[in-house]
Amino acid sequence: MTTSSDTNDRDRQRLPPLDPARRFQYLSGEMKNTVKDFVSILKGHTQGAESRGDPSLIQKSPEPEYAPEYWRDWRWQVRHRVRDIDTFQQLLGIKFSPSEQEQLKKTIEKFPLSITPYYLSLIDVNDYKNDPIFKQAFPSPEELIVENYELSDPLAEDKDSPCDCITHRYPDRVLFLVSNTCAMYCRHCTRKRKVGDIDSIPDRKQILAGIDYIRKNPQIRDVLMSGGDPFMLNDDYLDWILTELRSIPHVEVIRIGSRVPVVLPFRITDGLVDVLKKHHPLWVNTQFNHPKEMTDSARAAVAKLADAGIPLGNQSVLLAGINDCPRIMKELVHQLVRNRIRPYYLYQCDLSEGISHFRTPVSKGIEIMESLIGHTSGFAVPRYVVDAPGGGGKIPVFPNYLLTWSVHKVVLRNYEGMICTYQEPANYDRIFCDGNCDHCKLQLNIDRADESKVVGVAKLLADYDETTTLIPENNVRIERRQDDTE
Repeated sequence: MTTSSDTNDRDRQRLPPLDPARRFQYLSGEMKNTVKDFVSILKGHTQGAESRGDPSLIQKSPEPEYAPEYWRDWRWQVRHRVRDIDTFQQLLGIKFSPSEQEQLKKTIEKFPLSITPYYLSLIDVNDYKNDPIFKQAFPSPEELIVENYELSDPLAEDKDSPCDCITHRYPDRVLFLVSNTCAMYCRHCTRKRKVGDIDSIPDRKQILAGIDYIRKNPQIRDVLMSGGDPFMLNDDYLDWILTELRSIPHVEVIRIGSRVPVVLPFRITDGLVDVLKKHHPLWVNTQFNHPKEMTDSARAAVAKLADAGIPLGNQSVLLAGINDCPRIMKELVHQLVRNRIRPYYLYQCDLSEGISHFRTPVSKGIEIMESLIGHTSGFAVPRYVVDAPGGGGKIPVFPNYLLTWSVHKVVLRNYEGMICTYQEPANYDRIFCDGNCDHCKLQLNIDRADESKVVGVAKLLADYDETTTLIPENNVRIERRQDDTE
């Protein structure tokens, strides 16, 4: 059994060495205090200050070689999440006006505040109002503005839920909500109605009901585990769920959606990775929304997953004032592929309650796609999708590259604006499908090819093949034998 101390030792050994110029940045980004001061404030201590509100609490101390062990303990991070405005102000030395504080407290009464110390430490306190970390983690009174077209369940996931924890929208795959707990409460979350709600926490009985539904529906080949965040479950419980899913013969692929590598990278422990490796083929999709989130700690976390043979994808959300810029998005996808993460989706922001201030026009997404397609590697270009309201599913949206067409030609344009024609085939043996596969002339044997067939000298060595002699073609002597026989 792996102990927490064993895991911490292994994690410590994997940390990349830091040069002196980057040590403090690794600890706390733009935040001008050491982790020791950070902990002291969280515990209510006032070292070096006369009162808790004294700005001198936020100060730079001698830089340690590495972050102390407790800073890299994900459970410590979870226990010390910042959940109120007063603590936030103390930690960052930011002071909101009385009217701002009143509006902020009203906001978190409806949509809670919860930020991990790690993610909080990345905020640029010198320009926090424009900081992408701040905007994703800290509440805004604009969240209290609910437009008449915004919905608590904009994707109609509940309507497509045949049983607790399951959303079955597409024929061969299901969404399996195994947790409603996240490391951090993201302000743009599409499931604000459920995350952190004690009445929405799935118990073991509900999880079993979801597994049973998957077991009874053989068309399901792909299970996407989400929540909340599945990585907020303990290792043993997650292992149990994965084991149950892997025991179902028709489940070919398991995917896990998680924002943990972004907001709580220390959760990606060796113990967690050991659990995941047992259940291949398994994929992990995360959500990096801005290049600033790709810190040394985040890179170390995703490297552990990639080194374990787990394919990684990323599902960014297009957010106004955060990443709605072609240059930012190009830098993000480049950082992703450098860290072995395939950009998968760029989501148009959903019509969830209280997030209209994050929403961009679809045309902004098209503009960003224009800046990526042809201008960078094809595998670095995500698919831009609108997750249609009412449960319509993900609809891909692209710039128009097919301009027009006739019977003989299609007219296309490339990323530079170059217009060209593609000649259609003059003779194409059209196959009209009547659904009668038995009489179709296409090869319908879609099973894997048989690799057991051997040729050449290997046939003579194979125990299961009765061939004893290989005779070259046009051998005169053998042909003469045949002639004598005749």
